Amino acid sequence: MALRNRISDLFSGGRLNVRKRFELLRKAISGTMSKFYMARDRKSDQIVGLKVLDREKTAAFMARFRGLDKPTEGAIAIEMDHPWIVKTLEHGLTTEGEQYLVMEFVEGAGINSLLVARDEILDRRRVRFIRELAEAVAHVHEKGFLHRDVCPRNLLLTGDGENVKLIDFGLSVPATKPFMMPGNRTGTPNYMAPELVRRRSTDLRIEVFSFGVTAYEICTFELPWIRGTDGMAAMTHDRPPIDIRKYDPDIDPVLADAIHACIEPERRNRCGSMQHFLQMIRSVEDSEQP
Repeated sequence: MALRNRISDLFSGGRLNVRKRFELLRKAISGTMSKFYMARDRKSDQIVGLKVLDREKTAAFMARFRGLDKPTEGAIAIEMDHPWIVKTLEHGLTTEGEQYLVMEFVEGAGINSLLVARDEILDRRRVRFIRELAEAVAHVHEKGFLHRDVCPRNLLLTGDGENVKLIDFGLSVPATKPFMMPGNRTGTPNYMAPELVRRRSTDLRIEVFSFGVTAYEICTFELPWIRGTDGMAAMTHDRPPIDIRKYDPDIDPVLADAIHACIEPERRNRCGSMQHFLQMIRSVEDSEQP
Protein backbone atom coordinates (compact mmCIF):
# COMPACT_ATOMS: atom_id res chain seq x y z
CA MET A 1 0.00 0.00 0.00
CA ALA A 2 2.86 2.39 0.82
CA LEU A 3 4.43 1.75 -2.58
CA ARG A 4 1.11 2.33 -4.29
CA ASN A 5 0.65 5.64 -2.49
CA ARG A 6 4.17 6.74 -3.39
CA ILE A 7 3.59 5.97 -7.07
CA SER A 8 0.28 7.82 -6.88
CA ASP A 9 2.03 10.86 -5.40
CA LEU A 10 4.58 10.88 -8.22
CA PHE A 11 2.43 10.14 -11.21
CA SER A 12 -1.27 10.73 -10.51
CA GLY A 13 -1.52 14.41 -9.76
CA GLY A 14 0.04 14.25 -6.27
CA ARG A 15 2.62 16.74 -5.02
CA LEU A 16 5.91 16.28 -6.84
CA ASN A 17 9.29 17.09 -5.32
CA VAL A 18 10.99 18.45 -8.43
CA ARG A 19 14.57 18.38 -7.15
CA LYS A 20 14.18 14.85 -5.81
CA ARG A 21 12.62 13.48 -8.98
CA PHE A 22 14.65 15.38 -11.59
CA GLU A 23 18.22 16.39 -12.23
CA LEU A 24 18.01 19.83 -13.83
CA LEU A 25 20.57 19.80 -16.65
CA ARG A 26 20.08 23.15 -18.27
CA LYS A 27 19.40 26.59 -16.85
CA ALA A 28 15.74 27.51 -16.85
CA ILE A 29 14.26 29.44 -19.74
CA SER A 30 11.80 31.95 -18.30
CA GLY A 31 8.56 32.37 -20.17
CA THR A 32 5.65 34.71 -19.53
CA MET A 33 4.12 32.46 -16.89
CA SER A 34 6.59 29.60 -16.43
CA LYS A 35 10.13 28.25 -16.39
CA PHE A 36 11.31 25.47 -18.67
CA TYR A 37 14.14 23.05 -17.90
CA MET A 38 15.96 20.29 -19.72
CA ALA A 39 15.98 17.57 -17.06
CA ARG A 40 16.87 13.96 -16.41
CA ASP A 41 14.19 11.84 -14.82
CA ARG A 42 16.02 9.98 -12.05
CA LYS A 43 13.50 7.11 -12.15
CA SER A 44 13.61 6.40 -15.88
CA ASP A 45 16.93 8.07 -16.81
CA GLN A 46 15.01 9.76 -19.63
CA ILE A 47 15.84 13.28 -20.81
CA VAL A 48 12.64 15.33 -20.70
CA GLY A 49 11.37 18.86 -20.82
CA LEU A 50 10.08 20.10 -17.47
CA LYS A 51 7.78 23.10 -17.35
CA VAL A 52 6.95 24.68 -14.00
CA LEU A 53 4.23 27.34 -13.99
CA ASP A 54 4.44 30.48 -11.88
CA ARG A 55 1.77 30.09 -9.24
CA GLU A 56 0.62 33.71 -9.00
CA LYS A 57 0.64 34.44 -12.73
CA THR A 58 -1.21 31.21 -13.47
CA ALA A 59 -3.82 32.00 -10.83
CA ALA A 60 -4.33 35.47 -12.33
CA PHE A 61 -4.84 33.98 -15.78
CA MET A 62 -7.24 31.30 -14.55
CA ALA A 63 -9.25 33.98 -12.72
CA ARG A 64 -10.39 35.24 -16.12
CA PHE A 65 -12.43 32.05 -16.43
CA ARG A 66 -13.95 31.94 -12.96
CA GLY A 67 -17.07 29.83 -12.98
CA LEU A 68 -16.27 28.16 -16.32
CA ASP A 69 -14.38 25.14 -15.00
CA LYS A 70 -11.42 25.70 -17.32
CA PRO A 71 -9.05 22.71 -17.60
CA THR A 72 -5.44 23.29 -16.58
CA GLU A 73 -2.68 23.60 -19.18
CA GLY A 74 -1.50 20.09 -18.34
CA ALA A 75 -4.99 18.60 -18.65
CA ILE A 76 -5.33 20.12 -22.13
CA ALA A 77 -1.80 19.34 -23.35
CA ILE A 78 -1.92 15.68 -22.33
CA GLU A 79 -4.96 15.22 -24.60
CA MET A 80 -2.82 15.92 -27.66
CA ASP A 81 -1.38 12.92 -29.46
CA HIS A 82 0.05 14.00 -32.79
CA PRO A 83 3.50 13.76 -34.42
CA TRP A 84 3.68 17.55 -34.94
CA ILE A 85 2.77 18.44 -31.34
CA VAL A 86 5.24 18.10 -28.47
CA LYS A 87 4.01 15.19 -26.36
CA THR A 88 3.06 15.82 -22.74
CA LEU A 89 3.86 12.77 -20.61
CA GLU A 90 2.64 13.82 -17.17
CA HIS A 91 1.25 16.79 -15.26
CA GLY A 92 0.29 17.71 -11.74
CA LEU A 93 1.31 19.85 -8.77
CA THR A 94 4.71 20.30 -7.15
CA THR A 95 5.31 20.32 -3.40
CA GLU A 96 5.37 24.15 -3.75
CA GLY A 97 1.86 24.19 -5.17
CA GLU A 98 2.97 24.96 -8.73
CA GLN A 99 1.55 23.26 -11.78
CA TYR A 100 4.10 21.24 -13.74
CA LEU A 101 4.25 19.40 -17.05
CA VAL A 102 6.72 16.72 -18.11
CA MET A 103 7.16 16.61 -21.89
CA GLU A 104 9.27 15.00 -24.55
CA PHE A 105 12.42 17.06 -24.97
CA VAL A 106 12.93 18.45 -28.48
CA GLU A 107 16.46 19.65 -29.20
CA GLY A 108 15.74 22.23 -31.85
CA ALA A 109 15.50 25.90 -32.72
CA GLY A 110 12.40 28.03 -32.54
CA ILE A 111 10.97 28.98 -35.92
CA ASN A 112 10.85 32.60 -34.72
CA SER A 113 14.64 32.71 -34.36
CA LEU A 114 15.09 31.13 -37.80
CA LEU A 115 12.83 33.76 -39.33
CA VAL A 116 14.75 36.60 -37.68
CA ALA A 117 17.99 35.11 -39.03
CA ARG A 118 16.43 34.41 -42.45
CA ASP A 119 17.93 30.96 -42.09
CA GLU A 120 18.38 28.98 -45.30
CA ILE A 121 17.19 25.82 -43.57
CA LEU A 122 13.66 26.96 -44.41
CA ASP A 123 14.37 26.82 -48.14
CA ARG A 124 12.60 23.97 -49.94
CA ARG A 125 10.92 22.94 -46.69
CA ARG A 126 8.37 25.73 -46.30
CA VAL A 127 5.38 23.84 -47.65
CA ARG A 128 6.20 20.83 -45.49
CA PHE A 129 6.41 22.97 -42.35
CA ILE A 130 3.22 24.85 -43.18
CA ARG A 131 1.37 21.59 -43.84
CA GLU A 132 2.64 20.05 -40.58
CA LEU A 133 1.55 23.11 -38.59
CA ALA A 134 -1.87 23.01 -40.25
CA GLU A 135 -2.22 19.32 -39.33
CA ALA A 136 -1.18 20.06 -35.74
CA VAL A 137 -3.69 22.90 -35.34
CA ALA A 138 -6.38 20.75 -36.96
CA HIS A 139 -5.70 18.08 -34.32
CA VAL A 140 -6.07 20.64 -31.52
CA HIS A 141 -9.45 21.64 -32.95
CA GLU A 142 -10.52 18.02 -33.37
CA LYS A 143 -9.77 17.49 -29.68
CA GLY A 144 -12.16 20.34 -28.88
CA PHE A 145 -9.70 23.10 -27.98
CA LEU A 146 -8.25 26.37 -29.22
CA HIS A 147 -4.48 26.75 -28.85
CA ARG A 148 -4.88 30.56 -28.70
CA ASP A 149 -1.23 31.38 -29.43
CA VAL A 150 -0.29 29.90 -32.80
CA CYS A 151 2.79 31.84 -33.90
CA PRO A 152 6.44 31.13 -34.84
CA ARG A 153 7.54 31.46 -31.19
CA ASN A 154 5.47 28.37 -30.36
CA LEU A 155 6.82 26.28 -33.21
CA LEU A 156 10.01 24.22 -32.87
CA LEU A 157 12.16 22.81 -35.65
CA THR A 158 13.30 19.29 -34.76
CA GLY A 159 17.01 18.67 -34.37
CA ASP A 160 17.31 16.98 -37.76
CA GLY A 161 15.73 20.02 -39.43
CA GLU A 162 13.06 17.92 -41.10
CA ASN A 163 9.87 18.62 -39.11
CA VAL A 164 8.17 21.12 -36.84
CA LYS A 165 6.31 20.69 -33.56
CA LEU A 166 3.70 22.91 -31.95
CA ILE A 167 4.33 23.75 -28.29
CA ASP A 168 2.86 25.67 -25.33
CA PHE A 169 -0.78 25.24 -24.34
CA GLY A 170 -0.55 27.89 -21.65
CA LEU A 171 -3.31 30.04 -23.16
CA SER A 172 -5.44 27.20 -24.53
CA VAL A 173 -9.16 26.97 -23.84
CA PRO A 174 -12.02 24.65 -24.77
CA ALA A 175 -13.55 25.52 -28.13
CA THR A 176 -16.97 26.09 -26.61
CA LYS A 177 -19.22 29.13 -26.55
CA PRO A 178 -18.49 30.23 -22.95
CA PHE A 179 -14.78 30.51 -23.80
CA MET A 180 -15.42 32.39 -27.05
CA MET A 181 -17.40 35.27 -25.62
CA PRO A 182 -16.08 38.84 -26.12
CA GLY A 183 -13.39 40.14 -23.81
CA ASN A 184 -10.69 37.47 -23.47
CA ARG A 185 -7.99 39.04 -25.67
CA THR A 186 -5.04 36.70 -25.14
CA GLY A 187 -2.33 35.73 -27.62
CA THR A 188 0.49 37.42 -29.52
CA PRO A 189 -0.69 40.72 -31.05
CA ASN A 190 0.99 40.41 -34.47
CA TYR A 191 -0.96 37.18 -35.10
CA MET A 192 -4.37 38.17 -33.68
CA ALA A 193 -7.54 38.10 -35.76
CA PRO A 194 -9.45 41.41 -35.99
CA GLU A 195 -12.45 40.08 -34.07
CA LEU A 196 -10.16 39.09 -31.20
CA VAL A 197 -8.38 42.46 -31.23
CA ARG A 198 -11.75 44.26 -31.17
CA ARG A 199 -12.98 42.02 -28.32
CA ARG A 200 -15.84 40.49 -30.27
CA SER A 201 -17.12 36.93 -30.04
CA THR A 202 -14.79 34.37 -31.62
CA ASP A 203 -14.71 30.88 -33.09
CA LEU A 204 -12.15 28.51 -34.61
CA ARG A 205 -11.44 31.00 -37.36
CA ILE A 206 -9.31 33.14 -35.02
CA GLU A 207 -6.86 30.23 -35.09
CA VAL A 208 -7.09 29.92 -38.88
CA PHE A 209 -6.07 33.58 -38.98
CA SER A 210 -3.05 33.26 -36.66
CA PHE A 211 -1.98 30.17 -38.56
CA GLY A 212 -2.27 32.09 -41.83
CA VAL A 213 -0.10 34.95 -40.56
CA THR A 214 2.49 32.40 -39.43
CA ALA A 215 2.44 30.66 -42.82
CA TYR A 216 2.80 34.04 -44.57
CA GLU A 217 5.85 34.83 -42.45
CA ILE A 218 7.43 31.41 -43.06
CA CYS A 219 7.18 32.08 -46.79
CA THR A 220 8.37 35.70 -46.79
CA PHE A 221 10.09 36.55 -43.47
CA GLU A 222 7.58 39.41 -43.33
CA LEU A 223 4.13 40.02 -41.85
CA PRO A 224 0.97 40.95 -43.83
CA TRP A 225 0.57 44.09 -41.70
CA ILE A 226 2.81 46.49 -39.79
CA ARG A 227 4.88 44.66 -37.20
CA GLY A 228 4.55 45.94 -33.63
CA THR A 229 5.45 45.06 -30.07
CA ASP A 230 2.07 45.79 -28.52
CA GLY A 231 -1.61 45.65 -29.32
CA MET A 232 -1.61 48.85 -31.37
CA ALA A 233 -0.14 47.18 -34.48
CA ALA A 234 -2.86 44.54 -34.31
CA MET A 235 -5.48 47.27 -34.72
CA THR A 236 -4.55 47.34 -38.43
CA HIS A 237 -5.57 43.72 -39.01
CA ASP A 238 -9.03 44.69 -40.20
CA ARG A 239 -7.46 46.31 -43.28
CA PRO A 240 -6.50 44.42 -46.46
CA PRO A 241 -3.17 42.59 -46.01
CA ILE A 242 -0.10 43.20 -48.18
CA ASP A 243 -0.19 40.76 -51.10
CA ILE A 244 2.22 37.92 -50.33
CA ARG A 245 3.46 38.08 -53.92
CA LYS A 246 5.06 41.44 -53.19
CA TYR A 247 7.60 39.67 -50.98
CA ASP A 248 7.71 36.37 -52.88
CA PRO A 249 6.79 36.79 -56.57
CA ASP A 250 7.62 33.12 -57.27
CA ILE A 251 5.35 31.62 -54.63
CA ASP A 252 3.05 28.86 -55.85
CA PRO A 253 -0.22 30.66 -56.70
CA VAL A 254 -2.32 27.95 -55.03
CA LEU A 255 -0.37 28.35 -51.79
CA ALA A 256 -0.58 32.15 -52.04
CA ASP A 257 -4.36 32.07 -52.45
CA ALA A 258 -4.76 29.57 -49.60
CA ILE A 259 -2.72 31.69 -47.19
CA HIS A 260 -4.67 34.82 -48.15
CA ALA A 261 -7.90 32.92 -47.55
CA CYS A 262 -6.72 32.34 -43.97
CA ILE A 263 -5.92 36.00 -43.28
CA GLU A 264 -9.10 37.53 -44.62
CA PRO A 265 -9.95 40.34 -42.18
CA GLU A 266 -13.68 39.71 -42.57
CA ARG A 267 -14.42 36.48 -40.75
CA ARG A 268 -17.25 35.38 -43.04
CA ASN A 269 -14.86 35.47 -46.01
CA ARG A 270 -12.06 33.59 -44.23
CA CYS A 271 -11.07 29.96 -44.77
CA GLY A 272 -13.40 28.05 -42.49
CA SER A 273 -11.12 25.40 -41.03
CA MET A 274 -7.63 23.95 -41.04
CA GLN A 275 -8.93 20.90 -42.91
CA HIS A 276 -10.25 23.19 -45.62
CA PHE A 277 -6.82 24.83 -45.88
CA LEU A 278 -5.14 21.42 -46.17
CA GLN A 279 -7.51 20.52 -48.99
CA MET A 280 -6.66 23.79 -50.75
CA ILE A 281 -2.89 23.06 -50.76
CA ARG A 282 -3.05 19.31 -51.40
CA SER A 283 -1.41 19.73 -54.84
CA VAL A 284 1.39 22.07 -53.68
CA GLU A 285 4.89 20.62 -53.43
CA ASP A 286 8.02 21.97 -51.77
CA SER A 287 9.98 21.65 -55.01
CA GLU A 288 7.95 24.56 -56.33
CA GLN A 289 9.16 26.81 -53.52
CA PRO A 290 12.21 29.04 -53.98
